[in-house]
Amino acid sequence: MRIGIVTAAISRRAGGLFWAVRSLSQEVSRQGCEVSVYSVDDRFAADDIEQWQGLDITLCTTRGPASFAFAPGMGAALRMGQVDLVHAHGLWMYPSVVSSRWAGNKGAPRVVSPHGMLDPWAIRNSAVKKKLAGWAYENRHLRRATCLHALCDSEYESIRAYGLRNPVAIIPNGVELPLLSADGVEPSWLDKIPLQSRVLLFLGRIHPKKGLANLLHAWAQELRASHGRSWHLVVAGWDQNGNQAELEGLVEGLGIGSTVHFVGPQFEKQKLASLLRADAFVLPSFSEGLPMAVLEAWAHRLPVLMTSQCNLPEGFAADAAVPMEPNVESIRQGLGTLFEMSSDELAEMGSRGCALVEDRFTWPAVAAQMCSVYAWVLGQGPRPDCVRLD
Repeated sequence: MRIGIVTAAISRRAGGLFWAVRSLSQEVSRQGCEVSVYSVDDRFAADDIEQWQGLDITLCTTRGPASFAFAPGMGAALRMGQVDLVHAHGLWMYPSVVSSRWAGNKGAPRVVSPHGMLDPWAIRNSAVKKKLAGWAYENRHLRRATCLHALCDSEYESIRAYGLRNPVAIIPNGVELPLLSADGVEPSWLDKIPLQSRVLLFLGRIHPKKGLANLLHAWAQELRASHGRSWHLVVAGWDQNGNQAELEGLVEGLGIGSTVHFVGPQFEKQKLASLLRADAFVLPSFSEGLPMAVLEAWAHRLPVLMTSQCNLPEGFAADAAVPMEPNVESIRQGLGTLFEMSSDELAEMGSRGCALVEDRFTWPAVAAQMCSVYAWVLGQGPRPDCVRLD
């Protein structure tokens, strides 16, 4: 099978999609598919392309706003690739137009992965722009997909709520089980943390949907009320649309600058070192697809605080995460629970998370399911159990 992956970025600009799309594509290739990736040449692509080893990558020049990823050469490149099937990742950008036109011209099958972009919070965010984009191209792109891909049951419900009746394959993201060593590398931010202090790590885009403002308010309240003064909050990630400046102003206003640290993006060994130094992980999001960051935290044996909107109820069922809702009071209660846990309790929760990942979220198992969907879409195999028609 010759699979064409269409995505708006192969670089860190894609956020969690970078890791999800790259790892899935590489594992699908290892399992016997010929995989070609079509994307855009943004300012980080030259640095990050080496992480797509083993895949055929075509990068197209963009014009106009980066937020739309208009790359007029992408359609021709995809047609020349002579792929059997296109798998489009993400919505609301020009690659959706390319994917839709390719299928229309060739009468060929497509799989579309929204990656949480049809969730209610995501639809409400920039609602007018998305309504116009839906009318112009995205609704057609979605409705004519041979199969849609949901990361979890909650995303399946969001797809149906949007009015789409296509077959839906429910397949989670995966994660690579790490070698728990950073080869002696220490986090770049280590000198900011006093000895013997515990670290609560956030790792991801600094964007309003991540709920960091609520986390900071809750952090300030709980530090004043509890024994959490030995904890430090490390916010590691890339700023999007100036949100970090707003949050830094909030930190100053709340008087919590001594325990909250914005440390910038962390990649490769610095990312691994950050995860190894952390004592727990937090994701207070309003909306997610299925967050790679939580899976990576569990793979590194970290206990997790997360909202139900992270769409990983398995973590709560396995007692691998402290549940929260995306509001200040609930996050404060979650922090209070964390601050009261002993070292043994933290380690046990982290171990349960690692066991959950090993059992359900490894890339070979995820890619095998996706390959079975590709075969079914191409008429080369039966409908997999992960595909729902209702």
